[in-house]
Amino acid sequence: MVKVQNKTNLFDRIAWNIVVPVFILAAVGLYSIYFAAIDDPSHMGSPVRAVAMQGLWYIISIAAVAFVIQFDAEQLYRIAPYVYGLGIVLLIAVLFFYNRSIAADAGAKSWFKLGPISFQPSEVMKPAFILMLARVVREHNNKYAHTIKNDWILIGKMLAWLLPIAVLLKLQNDFGTMLVFIAIVGGVVLVSGISWKIIAPMFAAVFVLGVVVIYMVTTPSGQSFLSHFFQPYQFRRIMSWLNPSNDTSKAAYQLWQSMQAIGSGQIFGNGFGKLSVYVPVRGSDMVYSVIGESFGFIGSVAIILLYLYLIVQMVRITFDTKNAFYSYVSTGVIMMILFHVFENIGMSIDLLPLTGIPLPFISQGGSALIGNMIGIGMILSMKFHNKDYMFSQAGDF
Repeated sequence: MVKVQNKTNLFDRIAWNIVVPVFILAAVGLYSIYFAAIDDPSHMGSPVRAVAMQGLWYIISIAAVAFVIQFDAEQLYRIAPYVYGLGIVLLIAVLFFYNRSIAADAGAKSWFKLGPISFQPSEVMKPAFILMLARVVREHNNKYAHTIKNDWILIGKMLAWLLPIAVLLKLQNDFGTMLVFIAIVGGVVLVSGISWKIIAPMFAAVFVLGVVVIYMVTTPSGQSFLSHFFQPYQFRRIMSWLNPSNDTSKAAYQLWQSMQAIGSGQIFGNGFGKLSVYVPVRGSDMVYSVIGESFGFIGSVAIILLYLYLIVQMVRITFDTKNAFYSYVSTGVIMMILFHVFENIGMSIDLLPLTGIPLPFISQGGSALIGNMIGIGMILSMKFHNKDYMFSQAGDF
């Protein structure tokens, strides 16, 4: 690594094309949380308090971004094992000190309870895992040429680092979060240089497995077998997704109400703050229904386009960097955010089964926001340090 003089000022080193859409999404989030709390005060409490708490999380998240952005590629590379190890410790600790009331309601033992604040360690594990995965891929690619044998070895290494997380999330009954980690691995696999002779059949096998699992959920014998891996509430969620109108008063109630709310917005929406359809857990899991009911099809599509713009800008920064480690990190972050958006919006309109996946930068909650913002910080670090270092073609530090 050769240090070169950076003559640009601090303002120019900030990727404002990333920062601005994130702040717009945050503003939409505060709006949605406020009116969701008005519509459902029994679950969310005072609207002012709900917005104030979320505002506090935004402040903490911005501080986290300011901290992460100070780390360049070499420093992120070096701390990867330590933050990964810390994340594993937190995932183990939550198995013993989880929030009993949340576990009783949601069925997952994945939340700490610290006074009035609940915290989900798996959310901050996501960027830690991304760093570790990027380090593993870079180390392997620097040592070995891409052959079928070496590519399978690389896949084995990636899965080995995923395995402890998978086991701990299984013990927490948090299958939805596990899907995010799988998406992260899938994205990094695509850019890691692994041969398509491996990637194509591997992704086809995953697709077939998903179809088989969905089919088995619809049969008694299949459910009996899958009961070793899934909880009863997860079966109910899949069944409500397949047929939401079958039981709109129980398992499919939340999904049905979300679809009703979004549909009631029609093209232009019912107006600012005008919510007439009750949707449970509207401030977090079903926050997209607030946007759909208030601003209709036009507003709903505008949010999707804003996310698309954010993803495209992150991809552009990825292409601008000449460091392989950075490119793996950014791919992991992009896949993390993209999967969150796709799954949350998809489940709100019955495109995908219900999970506890929040909508990035909009949904109520602090741990998911911090995890996503740390990811944004790692992306911003690319431009912030891009002109500070000149890397060799091998990507050496």
